[in-house]
Amino acid sequence: MQKIALVLFVAAELCYYLLIAQTGIVEYFSSDLFTIIYLPIGGVTGSLLSSYIKTSNQNKIFGFLLIQLAMSFFYPNLSSLMLFILGISVGALAPLLINELKKGSSIQLGFALAIAYVLGTFLFNFDVTLRGNIAIALTVLAIVSLFFIKENKSIDISNSNFTLASMLLWIFLDSSLFETLSRDENISIWRDGYTYEIAFFHLLGIVLAFKLQLQKNLKELFIIILFALCYFFYFLNEALILSIVYPIVISYYNVVILQTLIHKNLKTLSIYMVFIGWFASGAGLFIALEHLILFVPIIFIIFLIITINQNFIPNKEKKYA
Repeated sequence: MQKIALVLFVAAELCYYLLIAQTGIVEYFSSDLFTIIYLPIGGVTGSLLSSYIKTSNQNKIFGFLLIQLAMSFFYPNLSSLMLFILGISVGALAPLLINELKKGSSIQLGFALAIAYVLGTFLFNFDVTLRGNIAIALTVLAIVSLFFIKENKSIDISNSNFTLASMLLWIFLDSSLFETLSRDENISIWRDGYTYEIAFFHLLGIVLAFKLQLQKNLKELFIIILFALCYFFYFLNEALILSIVYPIVISYYNVVILQTLIHKNLKTLSIYMVFIGWFASGAGLFIALEHLILFVPIIFIIFLIITINQNFIPNKEKKYA
């Protein structure tokens, strides 16, 4: 029961973030930055707060879930103060959730991501104004699951150990494309009838992340190449191919990120989530709203050149030393 509970807890919170915090609220408030800014401000506050409250992690999670549940009853009609409070709960739960994964294994992580991505994909087209019941149901599921998760910690997940800079880049590239795609009238893979393809290739991306044994530099190169293909097919308006490649890279790099973060302590996780969960994703939203997507490929082309130069081109100084 412990294993199932952990899977359901993580999946429920990931779905909540995707369907409510990331897409529901932003779309409901018509991407008005002056209105929704209170959510990320609360998110940053919550992420930092999560490691300073002096009580058990279980109590912290339970408390923040109760706050999340209370705010969910008012969704989508949330005031600025409510957005800030919801941001605090979502922001605090992110590092606490990753910290809870230390009690699980790679299999549980894989199943949690699989459920979250598949469920999130099928519910993505659900009217954002009617997601209140979904928000309540997901939070209640997380609360109930929490009671069956024991306190023991025994990390059984491999360590990818990627730098914060790499993870920031991946989140930024993903957020920029995701936020742009979700607003594009010409190509929106979630609303153009590719739901089954997206769900399937999300699962394939998870499997590849766990089964495809690559060295660290090859993993980094693989992720950048996949993102390059995503942007390439987006600019070509190739919705079908994009619905294949994009879910793979999303699932793949998120597994890699979690394999890195899960080995950090809670205080480090809190700081990382400020940058990864809020700054990088916020920058991506800004790119989408200001229609700057054409300039994004320049960033990862430069990064690709640096990666190839550092990892695959022999160092002349070492060669002739």
